[in-house]
Amino acid sequence: MKDLATIVLPQLDGLITTYESLRKRAKYRDFSDIDREDTSSFTTAGMDAIHRITGVNSQYATQLEEIIKKLSPHYLHQAIPHVGGALMALRQSVASGYLVSLQELIHADLFSDFLEMADHLLREGYKDPAAVLIGGVLEEHLRKLCRKNGITLEYADAHGVQHPKKAEAMNTDLAANNVYSKLDQKNVTAWLDLRNKAAHGHYNDYTAQQVELLLQSVRDFLTRLPA
Repeated sequence: MKDLATIVLPQLDGLITTYESLRKRAKYRDFSDIDREDTSSFTTAGMDAIHRITGVNSQYATQLEEIIKKLSPHYLHQAIPHVGGALMALRQSVASGYLVSLQELIHADLFSDFLEMADHLLREGYKDPAAVLIGGVLEEHLRKLCRKNGITLEYADAHGVQHPKKAEAMNTDLAANNVYSKLDQKNVTAWLDLRNKAAHGHYNDYTAQQVELLLQSVRDFLTRLPA
């Protein structure tokens, strides 16, 4: 499996090469002699890459958007050095391994939103959809932990056909690779069992209090083991 840097760095290098080419062509420091088509193409491609790699709410994205927002279309060329500088700074962050931490923060924010929804459902008396939602967050987190630690997400059957691993199989592999402890593995198994009961309509097999404990436990698990 390719790591993040292997995927991202070639994209950034291509854009940085384009930026260096524009800088060599430009006779003026504000890039005012670069034609509108090349200006638009580079700034659009650069912003698109930054959004995809860091997220739309990252510091890279928001600062550039503020700069571009203040420029009229006739002065968009002034954004070229800002986009180029951001791409070079982002490349350095990726090469240094900081991108992983950034993506973990994005995932944490997203999962937090879903767990807040589950908390609201639980407080309104809807323990069953809350349990399913919490279980969905847990399963996706297991998947991201596998990706982070280079653990394959598929297995081959007797005929060599690849199939996606189920949540419990991912749990077993994560513990076997010492991503977390055997105690965590047992807890995850129990949490997945509660989720499965909710998903299959066995609503009398667990209580609202157990779902509340599930919510607290999964929150702690995500905090201790970011992905």
